[in-house]
Amino acid sequence: MADPGAATVAPHVDLHAHSTASDGAASPADGVAAAHAAGLAAYALTDHDTLAGIPEAQRAADAVGLRLVPGVELSVHEGPLEIHLLGLHILAVAELQQRLVGIREHRRARAESIVARLASLGVPVTLEAVLHEAAGGSIGRPHVARALIAAGHVKDAREAFDRFLGAGRPAFVEKERLEVAEGIALIHQAGGIAVMAHPQAEGRRERIEPLVAHGLDGLEVRHPSHSNEDAKRIAALAEFFGLVPSGGSDWHGAMQGGRVLGAMKVPLAWLEAQDERVARRRAG
Repeated sequence: MADPGAATVAPHVDLHAHSTASDGAASPADGVAAAHAAGLAAYALTDHDTLAGIPEAQRAADAVGLRLVPGVELSVHEGPLEIHLLGLHILAVAELQQRLVGIREHRRARAESIVARLASLGVPVTLEAVLHEAAGGSIGRPHVARALIAAGHVKDAREAFDRFLGAGRPAFVEKERLEVAEGIALIHQAGGIAVMAHPQAEGRRERIEPLVAHGLDGLEVRHPSHSNEDAKRIAALAEFFGLVPSGGSDWHGAMQGGRVLGAMKVPLAWLEAQDERVARRRAG
């Protein structure tokens, strides 16, 4: 018989995580296993510019009885600013995946340009090495950084970005622009809701208001990059604009530290609020 005086632990969710389908270190199925082992009530897979890992993750989630929230993380622009959007609760996974093919093709072309620039700087790495690091997933600068480390050109990713890959550095290549209104529209057309990822310094009223006009649904309140004060301020903005809160570890495979699955202690009630928002949006 259960002890009536025993404390109960409220369930938590993690609504921001990556797999080998983009720049994470764990496969989609292994991500689900890690979420299940962490005791999470739900887990969102939000790879960069791709939903390729969702079918595998869904099968793994069904097998262990874990709720999977299909998602994606898009890099979008508003003027000179780059914003990251989380598309959560995606219903038309295959359809949105097809729409993102062009973005992934640009990522490969961008990687080729970065490799060429590195070669001109006397820092040779091959595109094959970068593709090996991506392991079939969506290609990004972190994969170039890993290839640089493997070739012995830099000691870690920080050095790779500081010397070569960061904005304004000699091997930096700009991404193809996806405007914020288009990104939000893509998410809505796929049956999902659009959440601004890790707003941090950009989480100010004058920055959020134009995004709300474009149909933004939520703000990521809890993220490893946010201080407690950041989280309070962003939560207040979400309430002011009538947006749903979200949060997650931005997990890339870490097994310890501040970015392990469940570290942000995101309450299940936030997911339930999102479910209500999704239902209203799908009802028109």
